[in-house]
Amino acid sequence: MVALSNVRFGKRNEDVRTVQKALIKRGHKLPDGATGFFGEQTKAAYRAEQRKQGFTGTDADGIPGPTSLATLGRLTGFSVDGASAPTAPKGRLALAQVTFRDPGNESGATAMQRYARKACELTGMDPKFGVPALATIAKRESASNHPMFRVNRTDSNAHGARAADGHPLNCSRGATQCIPTTFAHHHQAGTATTPYDVVACMCATVNYVRDRYDVNQSGSNFAARVQQADPNRAPHWY
Repeated sequence: MVALSNVRFGKRNEDVRTVQKALIKRGHKLPDGATGFFGEQTKAAYRAEQRKQGFTGTDADGIPGPTSLATLGRLTGFSVDGASAPTAPKGRLALAQVTFRDPGNESGATAMQRYARKACELTGMDPKFGVPALATIAKRESASNHPMFRVNRTDSNAHGARAADGHPLNCSRGATQCIPTTFAHHHQAGTATTPYDVVACMCATVNYVRDRYDVNQSGSNFAARVQQADPNRAPHWY
């Protein structure tokens, strides 16, 4: 159990050492190793971890907060005393900030699982629940990001002025089929501003289902709350 109050700049203790080991496990550089002292090396590594989680600007300051530390603990195997369940920061966009460039992300089931794992990491969802749920949605909504199905031109939302990609503004787009207004409202900080980016689209989907369907932080009730995410039930719009 790591105490949030112990993991502060200038402190030396075993909780700092635990966090340092976790940062190293996550691929961050600590040239002196896990010394137990929170100095500039640890601050820089922790700042990189915050950015990896989706924090930006002054929120990525290298000082552990309850959300980022709890997420780091969940990903690397320690619990946190004094931190609530992590709620990853959103980066809500104005509709005019949504772009429509297709980065040409991969398609197929294996790629969807990889992208879903990254989306879970950024939104603080347990991949045990989030990966199969998101991959199932992607399979049903876009044939796992197949180029022919990245835009839905036939449903009731397919209207509005032409966007930069040549399709009506309100068409749902991307692997998990987000309408641009929904994508903007539920956009995840630190992800791309186009719904064609699979990770960004999946992150927006996670934030949306949490708000709309009361999917919990871990995602343990994702498939139960959202039929389209449950491979054992018939497909259903969400």
